[in-house]
Amino acid sequence: MKRLRSAAAAAAALVVIAAGCSREEGGAPDPGSSAPDAALEPFYTQGIDWGPCPDGGDGFECGVFEVPMDYADPGGRSLEIAVKRLPAEGESEGALLVNPGGPGGSAYDYAGAATSAVSEDVRERLDVVGFDPRGVARSEPLSCLPPERMDDYLGADLESEDGDPLKVGDAGVEELEESVREFVDGCRERAGDLMMHMGTENVARDMDVLRAVLGDERLTYLGKSYGTLIGAYYADLFPERVGAMVLDGAMDPDLDALETTVQQAGGFETALRAFVEDCQGRDGCPLGGEEDGVDAGVDRIAGLLDEAGREPLDNAMDDGREVGRARVEMGIMGALYSESYWGEVRDALTDAFEDGDGTALLRLGDRLYDRDDPDAFTNSVSSLVAVNCSDAPAPRDPEAYRKAAEEAAEASPLFGPSSAWAAFTCAYWPQEAVADDWEADAPGADPVLVVGTTRDSATPYAWAEELAGGLDSGVLLTYEGDGHTAYRSGDRCVDAAVDAYLLEHQVPEDGLTCGA
Repeated sequence: MKRLRSAAAAAAALVVIAAGCSREEGGAPDPGSSAPDAALEPFYTQGIDWGPCPDGGDGFECGVFEVPMDYADPGGRSLEIAVKRLPAEGESEGALLVNPGGPGGSAYDYAGAATSAVSEDVRERLDVVGFDPRGVARSEPLSCLPPERMDDYLGADLESEDGDPLKVGDAGVEELEESVREFVDGCRERAGDLMMHMGTENVARDMDVLRAVLGDERLTYLGKSYGTLIGAYYADLFPERVGAMVLDGAMDPDLDALETTVQQAGGFETALRAFVEDCQGRDGCPLGGEEDGVDAGVDRIAGLLDEAGREPLDNAMDDGREVGRARVEMGIMGALYSESYWGEVRDALTDAFEDGDGTALLRLGDRLYDRDDPDAFTNSVSSLVAVNCSDAPAPRDPEAYRKAAEEAAEASPLFGPSSAWAAFTCAYWPQEAVADDWEADAPGADPVLVVGTTRDSATPYAWAEELAGGLDSGVLLTYEGDGHTAYRSGDRCVDAAVDAYLLEHQVPEDGLTCGA
């Protein structure tokens, strides 16, 4: 899951997989897949004209399907949703819809990575299907700012006293307010209708349309990070249509926008300390050795952030961007998503400490928001903010963010303050576009498998406990380890439990722990 630190620093995100299967193209779905409303029947009975994918890929098929932009007005404007599938290697038993997270992550691309994202046993029996959610990538992409303005939105440091993120005065708030207003106004000007219908509830309804079009009576789903919220919405809206549903790296749907960003900072703090401990056990660690201790290593990073806030690091890319506190923080946080990035962040920190060079940290942050491709970069951030601000209410008073920054600093000194200000854009989101409070209990649904990683950087383990406990049929699988999400991350116990659940509906014992 991604949370934006607008004009302060950027938090990290994850990508999830989506999968699906189809029957005869254009064929009517079976009775169990009928539309929840007669006015929606044309969408539920449409077909997909599958063909070669524009980006190639042996064995993959691509197409589009349509959904109403506003489910309260099915006769109004419709949206075209891009979808990709890898047919089962054997006789297909149905579709596995996948989503990697975000918001703003491409499930279309995630389905393209099916050979690594799901096991060979799953690919043998299920079609793997991913669709780009509305407003994302190939599905009527929402874009709020041009790339150069998005760079400013993401990378500018808050004006504060002595570089202290807790001492943001009125001038700093006014500067931030100007930035977020520009973003929201850009959304209105470029996609005023779509921005009002970007919430996850709409995406979950789109997924039910696809389930029916593919011909499946029940949904089989793998959602990671933000994709778990899509799944939770789906289960609550259509509990009788839940087949096997895996929610890996869970979000807590009960939190508002500000609470989510602040609690997420605690997850990054936990991951940071795990990274520092690992680094100090290696030769040449820029954060000292084991004899120095984790606290000393974290203090070194805190000092780097402070220094970059006063005088930006060098940028060898020479593209005009300053590597200040926000961009250094963005690069470090992005690299904490997976242990596979830890070597890169060690090298990047070495460059920063020894040579004052922030280029590698800047590139790590760029990767977080698809900055290598200006179009993807622009849409990824726009859709991220639009979904986050649509899904949960946020305080409208700037004082709430000041107070939250102070509270967050107690649990997360490095990332807490900027996390609190990260949600400030949502203070200016149109109120009529924000979803009402809802309770993700999904009464009557078949067992839903929630997977939580104890030292997850982006989605704290407590969120998995909350989601599993809130769902009437929630079952918690715990992975004792590092990294964001657990399935297909190298633990055989997790993979075996998830595969048995997806393919045989064998529900693991609630509370099963792997990796210990």
